[in-house]
Amino acid sequence: MDYEMVLCVINAGHSQDVMDAARKAGAKGGTLIKAHGTAKMDAENHFNIPIQSEKEIVMIIVEKAIKDAVLRAVYESSGLNTEMQGIAFSMPVDKAVGLKK
Repeated sequence: MDYEMVLCVINAGHSQDVMDAARKAGAKGGTLIKAHGTAKMDAENHFNIPIQSEKEIVMIIVEKAIKDAVLRAVYESSGLNTEMQGIAFSMPVDKAVGLKK
């Protein structure tokens, strides 16, 4: 089975909201990584939004068939127009072990 990894980088404290949206779209679970953003003041001025430096990265491995639905659900719930100010993207997964169907 082919897999994709959906990643969502959000302001800290909102990972459960991302996972709720992903689960509604068919994802089974994810992994949370604490992170720290490196954007500078000029990025805030360019995008006209405040940038919180404390971030979380939610990594979700899903079957390729549902990747678009999960990516769309995650971004709609946590995108730049929300307080989470998230970005979401996907990457192919060449091989995976330990995943249950």
